[in-house]
Amino acid sequence: MSEMDGKQCLIEILRVNPKAKVLIASGYSENAPTNGMAGLGAGGFVEKPYNMRKLLETVREVLDAE
Repeated sequence: MSEMDGKQCLIEILRVNPKAKVLIASGYSENAPTNGMAGLGAGGFVEKPYNMRKLLETVREVLDAE
């Protein structure tokens, strides 16, 4: 994104809709410093390249979360 990074985008989405269900996708591992967005309100994380089964499981978990 040219105007904001993923962290800023997540913050803005949740500012507009605090109940938004957001799934983060990244080429970095979930433990990388740039991906610690769960504490900011992201519902889940999926690492690239995608494993289809893991992607679907994570999407389901995020959608089912209260």
